[in-house]
Amino acid sequence: MVKIALQIKANLENVTELTPDGEDFRWYLKFQCTNCGEGSDKWTYLSESEKVSMKGSRGEANLVIKCKLCSRDCSIDILPNTISKYMVEDSNIFKSIVAFDCRGVSITDFSPRNGFKCRGVESNTLFEDVNLEEREWVDYDEKQNQPVGIYEVQHQFVVTK
Repeated sequence: MVKIALQIKANLENVTELTPDGEDFRWYLKFQCTNCGEGSDKWTYLSESEKVSMKGSRGEANLVIKCKLCSRDCSIDILPNTISKYMVEDSNIFKSIVAFDCRGVSITDFSPRNGFKCRGVESNTLFEDVNLEEREWVDYDEKQNQPVGIYEVQHQFVVTK
């Protein structure tokens, strides 16, 4: 069992509290089998609201996959208490926003897509369904009469305890 944290770094303009929206938020990831090294070429998503029974076990996981090469069963669980907000004071600093409990698999890539939310810094305006697929997002806060945006989105993975 390895715990892998997803860290993001972004430049927030006039917004704060960037966070995944709800338990049905989809984390799009790519994986590599820790047994044989086979990597996935397609994006696979998992969400906190979906649980799958693990073969040969009474446990459940958010995602259960079988390696195409060695047929090993692998599982990933989202650790719900690790989901955190990326705040304006975190701008341009890598910060963990979620951690995954990985068994038999390591995470190799992340694709930020839609389903994030954030708030205007001064107006507290809620912006929902923020799409970061292009690694940036822009909008306009009418309460503050100023542009808002999230730019230069980057990510990395860190093994944690």
